[in-house]
Order: sequence, then C-alpha cells, then structure tokens
Amino acid sequence: MSFDTIIQRLFLEIKKIEDTGKIASYIPELQNIDTNKFGIYIASTNNSNYGVGDYAEKFSIQSISKVLSLSLAYNILGETIWNRLGVEPSGTSYNSLIQLETDKGIPRNPFINAGAIVIADILLSKLKYPKEDFLSFIRNLSGSEKINYSSKIATSEKSVGYRNIALCNFIKSFNNIQNAPSEVLDFYFDICSLEMSAKELSNTFLFLANKGINPHTNNQVLTQSQSKRINALMQTCGFYDESGEFAFKVGLPGKSGVGGGIVAVHPGHYAITVWSPKLNKKGNSFKGIQFLEKFTTASKLSIF
Repeated sequence: MSFDTIIQRLFLEIKKIEDTGKIASYIPELQNIDTNKFGIYIASTNNSNYGVGDYAEKFSIQSISKVLSLSLAYNILGETIWNRLGVEPSGTSYNSLIQLETDKGIPRNPFINAGAIVIADILLSKLKYPKEDFLSFIRNLSGSEKINYSSKIATSEKSVGYRNIALCNFIKSFNNIQNAPSEVLDFYFDICSLEMSAKELSNTFLFLANKGINPHTNNQVLTQSQSKRINALMQTCGFYDESGEFAFKVGLPGKSGVGGGIVAVHPGHYAITVWSPKLNKKGNSFKGIQFLEKFTTASKLSIF
C-alpha cells in the first residue's frame, strides 16, 4: 500500500489543529526548540518511503534511544539480560524510586529511566569504547554517518539530573549497577542526547519491522524472537503512563521521547516517525499521538 496520500492529507489536517501541549521545559536546552516544527517520515519494508514537513531536520530523540540501547545490550547478553530487568509496565512515573525499593533494585522495564540506566551500565561493561561503539551501532542501523550526540543537550540534562543520580545510586545499593555511577550516568545522558531526523529514525527502526534484520545491510541485528519481544515491550511500556491508551487508539508498538518524537512500528510493513515538540500531559507529542491514531484508522493497518 502507498501511504503518501493518507500522510499528506493527515499532515495538513493535524497541522491546523490547536496544539495545547507544552515543551519539556525541565531540560533547559529543549526550551529553545521551535514549537511549530512538524515532520513525518515512513520507511517501509518494500522500500516505499515518504516524508512530509520537517522530516529531515534533526531533533533530540531522548527516550526513543532507550529502544536502541536495549537492542544492542540484548544482542550482546541474550536472554540473561532479564536477570537485571523486568518486562512489566511500571504504573508509576518514568523516574520513580518507589518500585526500586519494592523490587530490590530491579527496574520494572527497560524504558523507564531506572531500566535505561541499567542498560547503560551493561553496555559500559561490555563495549570496549562504549560511546563510540554505540554511535557506530546507530549509524549502521540508520545507514547515515551524520548521526551524533549533542553535547549541549547532554550537558543540559546533567545540570538538572538529580533524580537520575538518585536512581543510579539507589540501584547501585542493590548491586544492580556494576560500574561507577558517575560513569554510568555520563554515558546515559549521552545516549539520551542523540540527535536524529524523522527520516533517520524511521530508517533506524526498520529492523524491528523486518524480523530483526537490518534492511540496509541485510545483517541480523536481533533474532526474530528478540525482535518480537522488543516490539512487545514498546507496545506495553513505550509511552510512559499513556502506553495502554496508545495501544487502544493507535494499535502499534512504538516509543516516544520528550523531544517530541514518536516512532511506531508495524511488523512486516513499516516504521513511521512523527515529530512535533509540544507534549501532552503524559509527556508524549500532542500532535504525534493525534496523527498516528488517524493514520492507522485511515490506512486500516494495525496489529490489532
């Protein structure tokens, strides 16, 4: 199916609606974003791709990167990774300390901050040059050598990252962090600072629509079973406290970030990214959610 006409129509429709969302102002550098930015890009498994609006402009992907860091760690550790992480929706804030006490330092899932910090610790232990190796992994997935970290965003996050510092040290007290917390956090903030365009993100996530195979290189990134499990986690845990509602309205696995990006995957078909910086009360792109709900309804394609 060609999605060009549907995407163009919905882009114009959603662009006109009043955006009642707000920028993620608790990260100082993100306050500098032009709130009128709006871009969409779809990359399909049959190489029928299409973009509209600001799809080629880079933005801070923030928590979307947690899917990618998990994928690399999963590739390295295999199923033993779940000894250190859970796979359940959290039911509490993405930066909550409460569950870590109850669960004895095992984060409820890899997409809350505590879980992503444990993933950063794993990569720090397993990669010879963690920052460089992770970036190489992303560039290989996307087919773009122009992807990089943002030192401005990373520095901005570090300046206000008190809750993440507390999370990391608390997990360390349960022996679920192996490296020095300062090193783990430094890498974690770098991971979250990645800047990518909607086009680059859709191309990067296409392996999760392709049974774990990178379509740009034909290399097996994850097994088919691992790819299925990553998609399942995105379906149940990818949108903070709005994951259930996203599944209900959109019907696709996906992941959001407070930079205003959302990536959604239809296994066997496509990966689609929407970027609009203003967030709803749950911390997800206001226009992004609206667009994807209408898109799956109009295309009549979802996993449900």
